[in-house]
Amino acid sequence: MLLVPCPHCGPRDETEFKYGGQAGIAHPADPESLTDAEWLDYLFLRDNPKGPWRERWVHTAGCRRWFDVTRDTLTNEFGDIGG
Repeated sequence: MLLVPCPHCGPRDETEFKYGGQAGIAHPADPESLTDAEWLDYLFLRDNPKGPWRERWVHTAGCRRWFDVTRDTLTNEFGDIGG
Protein backbone atom coordinates (compact mmCIF):
# COMPACT_ATOMS: atom_id res chain seq x y z
CA MET A 1 0.00 0.00 0.00
CA LEU A 2 1.23 3.46 -0.92
CA LEU A 3 0.37 6.34 1.43
CA VAL A 4 0.03 9.61 -0.43
CA PRO A 5 0.58 12.66 1.80
CA CYS A 6 -2.29 15.05 1.06
CA PRO A 7 -1.24 18.51 2.34
CA HIS A 8 -4.86 19.18 3.39
CA CYS A 9 -6.04 15.82 4.82
CA GLY A 10 -2.81 14.06 5.82
CA PRO A 11 -1.53 10.68 4.59
CA ARG A 12 -4.18 8.56 2.85
CA ASP A 13 -4.26 5.33 0.83
CA GLU A 14 -3.36 5.75 -2.83
CA THR A 15 -6.82 4.48 -3.88
CA GLU A 16 -8.22 7.87 -2.78
CA PHE A 17 -6.11 9.72 -5.37
CA LYS A 18 -5.65 10.13 -9.10
CA TYR A 19 -2.21 10.68 -10.56
CA GLY A 20 -2.01 13.87 -12.63
CA GLY A 21 1.35 13.46 -14.34
CA GLN A 22 4.47 15.59 -14.38
CA ALA A 23 4.24 18.85 -12.41
CA GLY A 24 5.37 22.18 -13.80
CA ILE A 25 4.19 21.78 -17.40
CA ALA A 26 3.19 25.30 -18.46
CA HIS A 27 0.29 25.81 -20.86
CA PRO A 28 1.54 27.35 -24.13
CA ALA A 29 1.31 31.16 -24.11
CA ASP A 30 0.07 31.24 -27.72
CA PRO A 31 -1.52 27.84 -28.53
CA GLU A 32 -2.64 28.98 -31.99
CA SER A 33 0.98 29.37 -33.12
CA LEU A 34 2.13 25.85 -32.18
CA THR A 35 3.06 23.39 -34.90
CA ASP A 36 1.79 19.80 -34.79
CA ALA A 37 5.21 18.67 -33.53
CA GLU A 38 5.11 21.26 -30.72
CA TRP A 39 1.58 20.13 -29.73
CA LEU A 40 2.79 16.52 -29.67
CA ASP A 41 5.64 17.55 -27.40
CA TYR A 42 3.34 19.52 -25.07
CA LEU A 43 0.58 16.90 -24.82
CA PHE A 44 2.41 13.60 -24.77
CA LEU A 45 6.16 13.79 -24.16
CA ARG A 46 7.23 13.77 -20.52
CA ASP A 47 10.40 13.05 -18.61
CA ASN A 48 10.79 9.55 -17.15
CA PRO A 49 13.59 9.76 -14.59
CA LYS A 50 14.82 7.32 -11.99
CA GLY A 51 14.84 9.05 -8.62
CA PRO A 52 13.19 12.25 -7.37
CA TRP A 53 10.35 13.42 -9.58
CA ARG A 54 7.90 16.31 -9.27
CA GLU A 55 4.32 15.23 -9.99
CA ARG A 56 0.64 16.26 -9.61
CA TRP A 57 -2.00 14.40 -7.59
CA VAL A 58 -5.69 15.08 -6.89
CA HIS A 59 -7.41 13.78 -3.75
CA THR A 60 -10.59 12.56 -5.48
CA ALA A 61 -12.04 10.71 -2.46
CA GLY A 62 -11.21 13.45 0.03
CA CYS A 63 -10.75 17.21 -0.26
CA ARG A 64 -10.75 17.05 -4.10
CA ARG A 65 -7.78 19.42 -4.27
CA TRP A 66 -4.79 19.24 -6.60
CA PHE A 67 -1.26 19.42 -5.19
CA ASP A 68 2.34 18.92 -6.30
CA VAL A 69 4.64 16.50 -4.56
CA THR A 70 8.15 15.12 -5.04
CA ARG A 71 8.21 11.31 -5.19
CA ASP A 72 11.23 9.07 -5.64
CA THR A 73 10.34 6.73 -8.51
CA LEU A 74 12.72 4.03 -7.25
CA THR A 75 11.54 3.89 -3.62
CA ASN A 76 8.06 5.53 -3.84
CA GLU A 77 9.04 7.76 -0.91
CA PHE A 78 7.33 11.14 -0.89
CA GLY A 79 9.27 14.29 -0.09
CA ASP A 80 8.55 17.96 -0.71
CA ILE A 81 4.79 18.70 -0.76
CA GLY A 82 3.11 21.82 -2.15
CA GLY A 83 -0.55 22.85 -2.15
